[in-house]
Amino acid sequence: MTEDTKVKGPASYFPSIEKKYGQPIDHWLDLLETVSGKKHMEMVAWLKAEHGMGHGHANALVAYYLASSPT
Repeated sequence: MTEDTKVKGPASYFPSIEKKYGQPIDHWLDLLETVSGKKHMEMVAWLKAEHGMGHGHANALVAYYLASSPT
Protein backbone atom coordinates (compact mmCIF):
# COMPACT_ATOMS: atom_id res chain seq x y z
CA MET A 1 0.00 0.00 0.00
CA THR A 2 1.43 3.39 -1.02
CA GLU A 3 0.38 6.83 0.00
CA ASP A 4 -0.35 9.34 -2.76
CA THR A 5 1.54 12.48 -1.79
CA LYS A 6 1.05 14.31 -5.10
CA VAL A 7 -0.33 17.80 -4.57
CA LYS A 8 -3.75 18.24 -6.14
CA GLY A 9 -6.01 21.18 -6.89
CA PRO A 10 -4.90 24.80 -7.11
CA ALA A 11 -1.74 24.21 -5.06
CA SER A 12 -0.43 21.91 -7.80
CA TYR A 13 0.27 25.08 -9.81
CA PHE A 14 2.41 26.69 -7.09
CA PRO A 15 5.86 25.42 -8.18
CA SER A 16 5.36 26.65 -11.75
CA ILE A 17 3.90 29.97 -10.55
CA GLU A 18 6.94 30.58 -8.34
CA LYS A 19 9.32 29.61 -11.15
CA LYS A 20 7.61 31.68 -13.85
CA TYR A 21 6.93 34.86 -11.86
CA GLY A 22 9.89 34.76 -9.45
CA GLN A 23 7.90 35.35 -6.28
CA PRO A 24 6.86 32.98 -3.48
CA ILE A 25 3.20 32.03 -3.22
CA ASP A 26 2.86 34.07 -0.01
CA HIS A 27 3.69 37.18 -2.06
CA TRP A 28 0.72 36.53 -4.36
CA LEU A 29 -1.61 35.66 -1.48
CA ASP A 30 -0.63 38.90 0.26
CA LEU A 31 -1.41 40.83 -2.93
CA LEU A 32 -4.79 39.12 -3.20
CA GLU A 33 -5.53 40.25 0.36
CA THR A 34 -5.44 43.84 -0.94
CA VAL A 35 -8.32 43.12 -3.36
CA SER A 36 -10.23 40.67 -1.15
CA GLY A 37 -13.54 42.52 -1.62
CA LYS A 38 -13.69 41.58 -5.29
CA LYS A 39 -15.38 38.56 -6.82
CA HIS A 40 -13.38 35.52 -7.96
CA MET A 41 -13.16 36.47 -11.64
CA GLU A 42 -12.47 40.12 -10.80
CA MET A 43 -9.47 38.99 -8.77
CA VAL A 44 -8.31 36.75 -11.64
CA ALA A 45 -8.65 39.65 -14.08
CA TRP A 46 -6.70 41.90 -11.70
CA LEU A 47 -3.76 39.46 -11.49
CA LYS A 48 -3.77 39.14 -15.27
CA ALA A 49 -3.97 42.88 -15.96
CA GLU A 50 -1.76 44.24 -13.18
CA HIS A 51 0.81 41.46 -12.91
CA GLY A 52 0.83 39.84 -16.35
CA MET A 53 -0.19 36.47 -15.00
CA GLY A 54 -1.71 33.79 -17.20
CA HIS A 55 -5.32 32.82 -16.66
CA GLY A 56 -4.66 29.34 -15.27
CA HIS A 57 -2.11 30.54 -12.75
CA ALA A 58 -4.25 33.50 -11.68
CA ASN A 59 -7.33 31.30 -11.32
CA ALA A 60 -5.43 28.74 -9.23
CA LEU A 61 -4.13 31.42 -6.86
CA VAL A 62 -7.56 33.01 -6.44
CA ALA A 63 -9.26 29.63 -5.90
CA TYR A 64 -6.69 28.70 -3.25
CA TYR A 65 -6.90 32.13 -1.61
CA LEU A 66 -10.70 32.08 -1.41
CA ALA A 67 -10.80 28.49 -0.15
CA SER A 68 -8.33 29.28 2.63
CA SER A 69 -9.62 32.71 3.65
CA PRO A 70 -11.79 32.94 6.77
CA THR A 71 -14.70 34.69 5.01
